[in-house]
Amino acid sequence: MIDTSLLQYMQEQLKLTSLDFKRYLYHTMGWNKRLQCLTGGRGVGKSTMVKQHIIETPEEHSLYVSADHSYFTTHTLIELADEFVKEGGEHLYIDEIHKYEGWSREIKQIYDTHPALKVFITGSSILDLLDGEADLSRRVVMQHLHGMSFREYLQLVHNISVPVFTLEEVLAGKAQPDELPHPLPFFRQYLRTGYFPFAIEGDFYERMQNVVRQTLESDIPHYARMSPATGRKLRQMLSIIAQNAPYKPDAQALAGELHISRNDVPNYLLYMEKAKMIGQLRDDTGGMRGLGKVEKVYLDNTNIQYTLAGEKAEIGNVRETFFYNQLQVTQDVISSRVSDFCVGEYTFELGGRKKGKKQISEVPNGYVVRDEIEYATGQIIPLWAFGLMY
Repeated sequence: MIDTSLLQYMQEQLKLTSLDFKRYLYHTMGWNKRLQCLTGGRGVGKSTMVKQHIIETPEEHSLYVSADHSYFTTHTLIELADEFVKEGGEHLYIDEIHKYEGWSREIKQIYDTHPALKVFITGSSILDLLDGEADLSRRVVMQHLHGMSFREYLQLVHNISVPVFTLEEVLAGKAQPDELPHPLPFFRQYLRTGYFPFAIEGDFYERMQNVVRQTLESDIPHYARMSPATGRKLRQMLSIIAQNAPYKPDAQALAGELHISRNDVPNYLLYMEKAKMIGQLRDDTGGMRGLGKVEKVYLDNTNIQYTLAGEKAEIGNVRETFFYNQLQVTQDVISSRVSDFCVGEYTFELGGRKKGKKQISEVPNGYVVRDEIEYATGQIIPLWAFGLMY
């Protein structure tokens, strides 16, 4: 029989879950796959999305648990799955799987033992970086949840519903929804506090500081088997990047400043990238997405920028961070040899309201992306419009 504390925990969690707003992945998730894993950074809404689905599918025999529940101090995931199946269970949702030691081995056994059971797990963004104890690559379907787009922020915080636009529609000047006649005041606030759904709950910057601290001092060290001292080195590294972003990678200088091995620097940066603390802009020398040389290092999103730098956040960096952060969800964004960014056949130069076309005047499919303007004009596109793409 299922432990009553788990059933009570699930009911309490479901009662606290609102259905008013759903993240962009909600309707495209493979909820009925045999084994599905949703990864994402802290605070982006993974748990809420799972609980919303359970509420909206009450006819299913479902159980929602968190892997850090006290039940698992004396029981295993395997024991829970065995008991759940005996009780007629069909859908098992396990939240925060990264907090359970040896999770991959037990999930593999559950998968192999109970072919009729659907298992859905959520976990840290760095799960796909690690060599687990069991090979789940042929079994699990993985999807990643990013933070909120500007479009989602408008819906959640201001109850303004705006459709999703493709990149081609944005470049054609079609991203001018009637529901949003004057976007700039909303956009400025989004840059500061709009990337995470907990923006509506108050104490935003305190929550952000906690996200940064827990990610760098707990999540990454736990999975990479680092010491607590190394976790503190990661915070120092993030602080250096925040002060110099967009940061031109210099492994030797960074290693010297942090008193670490030069060979550790690329690994630390990759861990922080997967944990959604930073973004690394690469060139096209690798020939495949993500394999090129790192040209610039940004903070992952503008909310982290304002959390760490406050009003000292450099506006040019804020613009580039927003553009890279929003487009990478649906596009392959690389560095440009003549401008700021390349996305497929398009080249982009970013700047303020007076930014000119000189730098890309000879570039085919070149666009100027301007901040502080409301409307597109020819090859000049407002920066905020790129936040309507997911």
